[in-house]
Amino acid sequence: MSEWIRGQTAGGSAGDLGPLQLAWLGDAVWELHQRLRFCRSPGRADVLHRAVVAKVCAEAQAEALGQLDPFLNEQERDLVRRGRNRAGRGPKRSDAALYGLATGFETMVGWLYLNDPARLAELLDHLDQAGTLSTSSTPRP
Repeated sequence: MSEWIRGQTAGGSAGDLGPLQLAWLGDAVWELHQRLRFCRSPGRADVLHRAVVAKVCAEAQAEALGQLDPFLNEQERDLVRRGRNRAGRGPKRSDAALYGLATGFETMVGWLYLNDPARLAELLDHLDQAGTLSTSSTPRP
């Protein structure tokens, strides 16, 4: 499912972006990846939208990061740390630590998308094999 990422070429332009800009980009990449996964599932648009929202929320991103942790190298862990430390408090009703993990995840995704798309695809494949990205939990109307 990560073939669309493998087709990207590394632009190497992440050097001038800060952790929050990388997180913003990573959030978009993660959501696009989820939308591409769910668009192959039958269902109405509102049902598919709710399913994607459930996969891109902070809790789901923090869970994905936990699944990937054993596979991360030191540079990737450093990107997660930098994003987590810059995250701030997050929304009023959210857990600040969870929000930080999600921002760290997004930062890493954004950096990898720009600098090493093949590695990003490899990590997303790990999530797919672990069942974290399964579309089988698509809500029904």
